[in-house]
Amino acid sequence: VNYLAGLWFRSRKNCRRLVLILTLVLNLGALATFKYLDFFTETLNAIAGLQLPLPGLALPIGISFFTFQGMSYAIDTYRDPDSGTRNFFEALLYLSFFPQLIAGPIVKYHDVAEQIRNRCTTPEDTALGLRRFVVGLSKKLLLADLLALAVDKIYGQAAVTDVRLSALAMICYCLQIYFDFSGYSDMAIGMGRMFGFRFLENFNYPYCASSIRDFWRRWHISLSSWFKEYVYIPLGGNRRGQPRPCWNLLLVFFLTGLWHGASWTFVAWGLWHGFWSVLERITALKKIGGKAIGHVYTLLIVAFGFALFRADDFAQALRIIGGLFTGWSLTRDGSLLMHAAMTPKVWLALAVGCFAAPGLHKPLAENLERWSGSRMMSYGICLLLFALCCLRLAAASFNPFIYFRF
Repeated sequence: VNYLAGLWFRSRKNCRRLVLILTLVLNLGALATFKYLDFFTETLNAIAGLQLPLPGLALPIGISFFTFQGMSYAIDTYRDPDSGTRNFFEALLYLSFFPQLIAGPIVKYHDVAEQIRNRCTTPEDTALGLRRFVVGLSKKLLLADLLALAVDKIYGQAAVTDVRLSALAMICYCLQIYFDFSGYSDMAIGMGRMFGFRFLENFNYPYCASSIRDFWRRWHISLSSWFKEYVYIPLGGNRRGQPRPCWNLLLVFFLTGLWHGASWTFVAWGLWHGFWSVLERITALKKIGGKAIGHVYTLLIVAFGFALFRADDFAQALRIIGGLFTGWSLTRDGSLLMHAAMTPKVWLALAVGCFAAPGLHKPLAENLERWSGSRMMSYGICLLLFALCCLRLAAASFNPFIYFRF
């Protein structure tokens, strides 16, 4: 449908807007049916006191990502008919390219059109792609999955919550979701490089951000730019006086939260970020105390938001967050749970994560790159990491990427 819409925009001048609207309705209709029908039914039952049966449709994996890619293709060809393609297999390759199909990054056709038509692969690209793939695999298996052991244990119990457990759960989950998702992006970018594709980066050390606005320039960059280009700017962006951009921001973050999952906790997480983004816009909040204070404040806002993001419901989120303010009675049960959750491997992953996530290793890496043998050394390190990943895979149970849910 998206390909045919692109052909229509290239060859015909009439009914263009109607064709675009129908195309978007079909895209969003499929997404709403498979992903949100149960959610809408549950909400209607709760509000109206009904007992409508839940459809229980299976969620096609990666539907949020490939739906947005299809919509971007249709919208871009509507705006510029020459930006699309007449070749069905080129469009098909773009919309179904397996490395990033399931969990991003969201790629726009104009960013890869020339690479699809005139692609070349070299041994160097293959080697660099493999190296990037192994780095991403290591982020997932050696860091994110180990941190998940502690997060799942603390979130999974309801009897004990104190300040230690709440703080560790929130810190570990911030690192877990970053290494899990950026790890997948690294693997997708690496596999794309092996096939001759250069995808844009999806993360830029988001925990270095000094404001919420800066955080979203660094976190899930492809999704942020998608909403900016296809929702925020068409709504008027910053052009229509002070109140309008604030409402636009709130709407964008509401949709961002809803995009992540059919749950009110995701919506609340999106609005949480939207509230602070609006507050930064209308006040001098991001300038107070300079960059250092802004960095601390941003990390706190992000950590509280991710505590809500991870929770199964609001009660669980309030229990974890509330432990920071009310859990000052350190009990024996809390100590036993902390000992069970924070094994030596988890502590090691936490230490490495705290060092790597904000990019504290970058100066060392940049200095090593100046050494002539640095590339060969990096390949040797990757072989070691790959061996550790194989051992981890052999010993661990199935643990899919977080963003496979979306």
